[in-house]
Amino acid sequence: MRFHFALTLQALWTGVCQAAMQHYPAAAWGHYDVCKSQVYSDEGLTWDYMACQPEAADMTQYLKVTLDPPNITCGDPPETYCALENPYMCNNECDATTEELAHPPGLMFDTEGRNPTTFWQSTSWKKYPKPLLVNITLSWNKTIELTEDIVLTFESGRPEQMVLEKSLDYGRTWQPYQFYATDCLDAFTMEPKTVQDLTQHTLLDIICTEDYSRGYVWKNDKTVRFEIKDRFALFAGPRLHNMASLYGQLDTTKKLRDFFTITDLRIRLLRPATGATMVDENNLSRYFYAISDIKVQGRCKCNLHANSCVYDKEKLSCECEHNTTGPDCGRCKRNYQGRAWSAGSYLPIPKGTANICIPSNIGPVIRPNVSSLGVANRKEAPQVALSTAPSVHVANSKRARVCDNELLRCQNGGTCISNVRCNCPPGYTGLLCEKRRCESELGGCGGPDSGQAHLTPPSTSRLLLLLLLGSALLREASCRPAVL
Repeated sequence: MRFHFALTLQALWTGVCQAAMQHYPAAAWGHYDVCKSQVYSDEGLTWDYMACQPEAADMTQYLKVTLDPPNITCGDPPETYCALENPYMCNNECDATTEELAHPPGLMFDTEGRNPTTFWQSTSWKKYPKPLLVNITLSWNKTIELTEDIVLTFESGRPEQMVLEKSLDYGRTWQPYQFYATDCLDAFTMEPKTVQDLTQHTLLDIICTEDYSRGYVWKNDKTVRFEIKDRFALFAGPRLHNMASLYGQLDTTKKLRDFFTITDLRIRLLRPATGATMVDENNLSRYFYAISDIKVQGRCKCNLHANSCVYDKEKLSCECEHNTTGPDCGRCKRNYQGRAWSAGSYLPIPKGTANICIPSNIGPVIRPNVSSLGVANRKEAPQVALSTAPSVHVANSKRARVCDNELLRCQNGGTCISNVRCNCPPGYTGLLCEKRRCESELGGCGGPDSGQAHLTPPSTSRLLLLLLLGSALLREASCRPAVL
C-alpha cells in the first residue's frame, strides 16, 4: 500500500511540475508545412484542415534591385581606386565595358565563395564635401515574412552612416528599421543602443546602433546586421525553444506581425568608411561603397493558407489552399464566401486553426464539422479564435446563428443571447468570448498592465505538507490492530 501511495504522490508531483513549467519538446511546435490531411471520423473519410505556411528560403533569388541615382555604379567612365587601408595601393580598376573589371548590382546576390570575391561598387567620393548618397531598393512585389537576420557584407569598409528602411505598401511609403553610425548622437541625434537593450515592450522601437560602424578593422569587420532572431528571442527564449509564446504574440498583435513583414527593403548609404576622423581630400578615390553579399531569408506571406509559393513571370504568389485565393490568399474563392475571410492561426500548437472558407449555399443553421474548422479539439483550445464562423450570409438572406447550445457555444463563461451574440464576462472579448482582452497588448497576458492574474502553481511547501500528511496516515494505519 505504501508503495502504491508513494507512486501516486510521485505521479501527482510530476504532473504538477510539468503543468507549472509549461515546457514542451521542440518537435511539438511543428513547422506548419501541411495544409490538410485525410482522417477517419464518424462520418467516414474526411479532411482535417491545418494552418500552413511555405518553408523559409533565400528571398534574394526573387527580388528586383534599383539604385538611386541610377548612374552611381562605377565603371562609366572607367576609374581607378585606392585601397582604404593603404592610400598608395591604387591598382583597383572599375570598367563597365570589361566583364572582369565591372561591378554591376547583380554581384550583390550571386554565389558566394568565388575567388576573387565579386561585388557591386559605387563611384568614388570625387564630389566631396557633397555627401556620397546611394539608395539600394530591393523589391519583391509580394508581402514577405522575415525569418532570419538581414546581413550586408561590405568590401570597402562598413559605412559610417547608414539607414535600413522597410515598406509594407510596395514602396509607396517607408519606415526606418534601424539606424547605423559611428556616432549616433552626432549623425541622427539618437542615443546609441543595441538589440540587447530591447524588451518585449520596446521590441518595436527604432534604434540607432554603433555596433556595426565603430572600430575600423577593414579585413575582419565586414558585416552589418539587422537582428531578427534576437527580437524573436524576446518571446521565444534565447534558443527559440518556446516558439508557442512567439506564435501567440504574432497571432494576437498585428503591429508585431507587421514589424517582421515587408514588401520592399531600402538601404540608404549616407557616408562611406573613411578609416580616420578626417577625409583625405587629396586622395578621394579611397572612399566608396562596395557590397559583396546581401542575405534576406524569409517566406511568402500566405496568411497561413498555403504551404508553397511559386515564382512565375517574375512574380511570387501563394498556391492557396482552404478555398482561398489571391497573391497572399487574402480572400475567399468565388462560391466559398459562406463566411467572412480570415487568416489562419498558429494556435493551438501544433496544427493551428485553418479558418477555411466555406461554400456560400449553406442553410441558415450552421453545423460545420469540427475538422473543417481546423480545430482538432474545441474543448482543449478555448482561446482559438472562431470569430469568422458566424459571419455567414445565406442565399435566403437570413442571418446564421452566432451561438447555440451544441457547437458554437459561448466560451469562458459567456452567455448566448437569442442565438445572435455572446455576452462576455469581464476580461474576455471576441465573438464567442474566446479571447482574453490582454492578448491584444504587446506584452501579452501576464504583463504589468494586462489586468490578468498570473497562474500560480501550488507551492512547494503545500506539496510537502501533502506528503507529510500522507506519511502520517500510513503510519497510523500500520499501527492499528488487524480486524478479523
